[in-house]
Amino acid sequence: MKRILVVDDESSIRRLLKVALTGRGFEVLEAQDGLEAMGMIAAENPDLVVLDVMMPGLTGHQVHDKVRQNPATKELPILFLSAAGTFEEQYHEIAADPNSDYLPKPFKPSEVAEHIDAMLDPAKRAEFERERGRREAKLSKIVEIMHRDRDL
Repeated sequence: MKRILVVDDESSIRRLLKVALTGRGFEVLEAQDGLEAMGMIAAENPDLVVLDVMMPGLTGHQVHDKVRQNPATKELPILFLSAAGTFEEQYHEIAADPNSDYLPKPFKPSEVAEHIDAMLDPAKRAEFERERGRREAKLSKIVEIMHRDRDL
């Protein structure tokens, strides 16, 4: 059984994802902030981390950076969830790290579960990578247009 660590400072988000993910056969661990997440990553060895970007203490980006600096966790899949992400932030999250992805809030719990399943299931991984590449290309174009319009 794959272990998913859900990290969000909103308990309702954690509960919602726990229901959706346990219904798909995942074991769900929960952390309410980045500091707790770092301890749980070390102690529990999850297969994937669902990570809110904006949290008190360590932000999702800071947790991501610490995870990537540790040789034992540098390839741990991370799925960012955020209500505050711009197109540029989404693009950078996808382009900068092949083991991370990004979904905006609000989200459908079933969509998150399907996304995690595709990230972890070797049989679904190739299609996931193609879709991720398409999203990255679209976001790149959007960011390029936004920068061009700012420079005018």
